[in-house]
Amino acid sequence: MRALTVTPGKADSLRLVDDAPEPTQAEGEVLVEAVAVGICGTDSEILAGDYGEPPAGRDTLVIGHESLGRVVEDPTGTLEPGDLVAGIVRHRDPVPCPYCAAGEWDLCSNGRYTECGIKGVDGFARQRWRVPAEYAVPLAPELGLAGVLLEPASVVAKAWDHIDRIGARGFWAPRRVLVTGSGPIGLLAALLSVQRGFETHVLARGTSGPKPELARRLGATYHAVPVADLDFDPDIIVECTGAPPVVREVFGKLAPNGVGCLTGINASAHHIELDLNELNRCLVLKNNVIFGTVNANRRHWAQAADALARADHDWLMGMITHRYGLDDYAQAYAEQSGIKTVIEF
Repeated sequence: MRALTVTPGKADSLRLVDDAPEPTQAEGEVLVEAVAVGICGTDSEILAGDYGEPPAGRDTLVIGHESLGRVVEDPTGTLEPGDLVAGIVRHRDPVPCPYCAAGEWDLCSNGRYTECGIKGVDGFARQRWRVPAEYAVPLAPELGLAGVLLEPASVVAKAWDHIDRIGARGFWAPRRVLVTGSGPIGLLAALLSVQRGFETHVLARGTSGPKPELARRLGATYHAVPVADLDFDPDIIVECTGAPPVVREVFGKLAPNGVGCLTGINASAHHIELDLNELNRCLVLKNNVIFGTVNANRRHWAQAADALARADHDWLMGMITHRYGLDDYAQAYAEQSGIKTVIEF
């Protein structure tokens, strides 16, 4: 079996192997034939040797956490052969902590969770993979290759789920949403905003290429200016860049009773000054909430699958700007332009 492996902690160790072992029953009941994997910034960090953890007793890890495949067999009867599915990335810890025991493994409190293709468990960049039935999420067959967007969409679905829950603390009638960033997370955040009926604005640096056009095709307004230059204060901000200057501006831009969600992480050593007194005033005097989010649980994956099923298929496919075969894996992981790069099996 062919698979893409890395040695976590060792830079430039990505290899295509032809003799990877078949997935075992211990990995899960559902056997899946790979269709594609998506590539994101976390993969780049693993390839650079900055992140990643192999399964116990090994020094290599099968990479790939943005999955798409077709069911070969599911003895539990939950899924049928041929069903289009994606595998949930994070799995509950073995203790489990109270959060994992409640199915909220995205909130794991003891850090003993595993993540496919990232931490302690092989990922999906292999011809066949297995997952437990509870971690296999069915997708509408009409999605086809666009189903590979489910993992990033699940992160966005969690962000919106928590925004809704925080907003329900009292009377709330949000109207205007600002999404900062126009990568996959930003565009999917804007998609879910539009699906909720909000006036949606996307702010990013680029003025040409597919990103501004995709935002406009959603019905969102695209801005290529600093946050501070906007002539409105949004009720909701979904920050998807992780860029410190943008994050700082977001704090003071929220309208009263607003909710801001931070989804991005910046790995650079760049530091900026932050006026904590001003931040405190914004949060306290304006009744604002700013929170961070990472990963997702089964509920969010199901919400994301529903959102993708309701989206325009051509718009979703417009996000997939680069497609490579498995043999061209090195070029795929080196790709820096466009929006979403996928490797097809």
